[in-house]
Amino acid sequence: MPSAPLPPAPIADLLSDTLTKPTGAMRAVMAEAVVGDDVFGEDPTVRELEEQVSALLGHEAGLFTPTGSLANQLALRLHVAPGEELIADELAHVVRAELGAAAVFSGITSRTWSSDRGRLDPAGPLGLLATGVGPYQVCTSLVVVENTHNFGGGTIQPLSAIRALRAATRPLGVRMHLDGARLWNAHVATGIPLADYGREFDSVSVCLSKGLGAPVGSILVGERDFIAQARIWRKRYGAGMRQVGILAAAGRYAVDHHVARLADDHARTARVAHACATAAPGSVDPASVETNILMLDVGRCGWPPGDFVTAAAAQGVRLYAAGPRSVRAVWHLDVDDAATDHAERVLSELLATGGRPT
Repeated sequence: MPSAPLPPAPIADLLSDTLTKPTGAMRAVMAEAVVGDDVFGEDPTVRELEEQVSALLGHEAGLFTPTGSLANQLALRLHVAPGEELIADELAHVVRAELGAAAVFSGITSRTWSSDRGRLDPAGPLGLLATGVGPYQVCTSLVVVENTHNFGGGTIQPLSAIRALRAATRPLGVRMHLDGARLWNAHVATGIPLADYGREFDSVSVCLSKGLGAPVGSILVGERDFIAQARIWRKRYGAGMRQVGILAAAGRYAVDHHVARLADDHARTARVAHACATAAPGSVDPASVETNILMLDVGRCGWPPGDFVTAAAAQGVRLYAAGPRSVRAVWHLDVDDAATDHAERVLSELLATGGRPT
């Protein structure tokens, strides 16, 4: 039986920044990459990438992983003993979008604090910490912070709040992990060096395959002994890779050439946010749109999110239904000014209809 034809490509595919395709120049360096067996630590291109990113983040060593979820899960496994807990905000990727992996694979329990669009207020996690509780309560071993915050709408975490939390957790022996999948965006938007963020955490994961446009891969960084243990667990989880320098070469190209251009994504997102706020006041506060993620409250305009997504798709704009009232649009390497112009028109017109047929 012949397979069903693929749907036509959207004019503006804003479903996620994970959709980026390798550029021609990136494909060229992948084809020419020097490779070796990475399980034996003999792939020079992987080692160069790990050293480059760990240095940028102010840490001793790095580990290349195929996914950001694996990078996070390796960190959680090593920081939190079975039966102990991590705490994170209620919208955090590690508790909302990694399919319960910390519990399934590592016997870790989780608790969450409430937050405004994922923004860190140290009072939230500090109010949950349970240390020195003996056999009576679950002990808190780790605080996870996400920067930028995906389901918060690309929210940037204030460095002052991170530092205040670090100062409070360090004397208690509670570790901190940064889910920095989009930390590059925070760095570009604020000008704060990556290492200034990275040094406040015991471990950091950063993604290469979102806004930076590599086809696959994340890097976990931390102290040298920590990364040595993470390498063992990566193999144990079945993610030991062989001549993976072909993929690491794409990551190196992305870090070298695609960080500064994230500012273009931020500018395009802000432009559409302002247009949507004009078309439907209250659908979005443009001042809250800090990076490349736009969250629209379509419910305020009378739209069920699923219907809004369907209506936008019919006009060539692909979105993600992110909640009972909201949809998400994410700008990235493959969405140019022309596609942004089209998305601006479609989204503004749909919001202005208030959920009524046009």
